[in-house]
Amino acid sequence: MNFKSLFKDTAIYGLSSIVGRFLNYLLVPLYTHYMPTESGDYGISTNVYAYTALILVLLTFGMETTLFRFANDGPGTAGRGSWPDTVFSTGFGLIASLTALFLACIFGFITPIADHLGYAEHHDYLLMMAVVVAMDALQALPFSYLRFQKRPIRFATLKLLFIAFNIGLNVLYFVVLGKTSVFYVFAINLACTSLISLCFIPELFKIRWNFDGTLLKRMLSYSWPILILGVAGILNQVADKIMFPLVYPDKAEANVQLGIYGGCVKIAMIMAMITQAFRYAYEPIVFAKAKDKDSTEYYAVAMKYFLIFTLLAFLCVMGYIDVLQLILGKGYREGMAVVPIVMVAEIMMGVYFNLSFWYKLIDKTIYGAWFSLAGCAVLFLVNYLFIPQYSYMACAWGGVAGYGTAMVLSYIVGQVKNPIPYPMKSIMVYVLMTALFYAVMSLTTEWHLALRLALNTLLILLFCAHVYWHEIRKK
Repeated sequence: MNFKSLFKDTAIYGLSSIVGRFLNYLLVPLYTHYMPTESGDYGISTNVYAYTALILVLLTFGMETTLFRFANDGPGTAGRGSWPDTVFSTGFGLIASLTALFLACIFGFITPIADHLGYAEHHDYLLMMAVVVAMDALQALPFSYLRFQKRPIRFATLKLLFIAFNIGLNVLYFVVLGKTSVFYVFAINLACTSLISLCFIPELFKIRWNFDGTLLKRMLSYSWPILILGVAGILNQVADKIMFPLVYPDKAEANVQLGIYGGCVKIAMIMAMITQAFRYAYEPIVFAKAKDKDSTEYYAVAMKYFLIFTLLAFLCVMGYIDVLQLILGKGYREGMAVVPIVMVAEIMMGVYFNLSFWYKLIDKTIYGAWFSLAGCAVLFLVNYLFIPQYSYMACAWGGVAGYGTAMVLSYIVGQVKNPIPYPMKSIMVYVLMTALFYAVMSLTTEWHLALRLALNTLLILLFCAHVYWHEIRKK
């Protein structure tokens, strides 16, 4: 195995994704400073993007992973041979058909759909984003095919082109031209997505198109469990933002409250970026080491270091939260109490990702679907029962309950089906230390800012010193 090539490609894919998410992160201060909370525009953006994330998973139907499985399982698999083109053509045909059906439903029934979702006066929002998610779905398989063809530079270039164009247009409209309506958020996304779609036209002309109905049946048999897992996974991320306007008792205030929650969650998404960075680096290595004698020990130690890394990130964010909150407009900062809760949920999601390898390595991915669905059910229940009374705080705790359920189930079943000797004693020491240090930080909210930052910095350094003394010094 060419590990040099593997790590190079992983770095390019990872950096393009992480840098992309970071650059998009820079839009948060732009939106929250230029769209006041009382307008509810940021809440509308949060809600509509939650729907698009779910619809995208449904339209792609697990074909991205399925492409890799079947393109490597036939004659002429290298480069642009006829078999990979046939697999691509067949998968793309399915996605195109689903996308066409989706657009026909949206454009044909836009009035009842918009009325039900609370956008009776803004059909344009839903129509624009329907076209965006349709183009995103059609781009998904070409992006995967670039990865199959080992063309990471082309992949990263298109991803970063979208981000650069998106940020440039947002700055132009919001800062220079003073156009601060959420309409322009959606319109800009439509323009940027259209640009990338045009860039794929030359790639599509190079494909040897050949739809294979028999192959499609095999691909569907493989992809439907992936679809279930994907839907359950994305619902764990966006269900609260979809449900909020539907169950919050004050419909006029719902988008305002959702906007506050959506803005504050963006600060907590620092943890999501860290988790993704770890995933890009770790996932290829896990499968490469699957047959090694020391693989279970490696997974156990990797889990501990993942937790150390994320717990340190948690302390850093909470230690400097007084500075980080300046990212948001003043009207959004009242919801900062959700940040530590959402970060804990993200840590649980990261642990669940690490635990998930036991069923992936023994080809029992159906367990992942069941665990994710169980977590999703808990999240739905918490949000449905408590949003009316506790507003967005219920959303934050719903995430902890949902990810916590999936995490615990995966650990318990995994230790029976494919046990891994995780160093639980050492892990709990770090968890308890983090909880103690966070409690101390929380008790000093009335202190002068400089004193708080000094104390919090000292606590973070103590955590680092403990890591050095017990982990690094031994090596």
